Amino acid sequence: MEIILKETIDTLGLEGDLVKVKPGYARNYLIPQQKAVAVNKAALARLKHEQQAITKRRETDQKNAEALAAQLETKTVTISRRVGGENRLFGSVGTKDIADQLAENGVTLDRRSILLPEPIKNIGETTVTVKVGYQMTTSLTVLIVPEGKESDTAKKE
Repeated sequence: MEIILKETIDTLGLEGDLVKVKPGYARNYLIPQQKAVAVNKAALARLKHEQQAITKRRETDQKNAEALAAQLETKTVTISRRVGGENRLFGSVGTKDIADQLAENGVTLDRRSILLPEPIKNIGETTVTVKVGYQMTTSLTVLIVPEGKESDTAKKE
């Protein structure tokens, strides 16, 4: 079934794209959730009419994603945790911890955008991939330090 996307969906495409999906996915999820419309003459005419506004929104979204990527590449997130023997953490550091620390530093980011294959369980520096926009990722440095031993260089961002 052919549909027109009303918003950007990571697995399908950008807003305004004509895509083919399975009929059940379109009928049961995309169309009821107002994420897409079925292709017909009226929908194609509306798409043609709104194409310029959609292009402007895409450009704005891309600029915002590039700005966020540039901001995150230069940032180092420092998280202090209790450690046990052999510098192993009690517990772990996950995406929620990283997102909370970024929020404290003034960067609002959804924790689902942080692509962490498994929680961090060791102290030290780790590079984490962050999804900042449609098909655009950047890297973020996360520094895990022992609690109570934060140095001035570790707090520097």
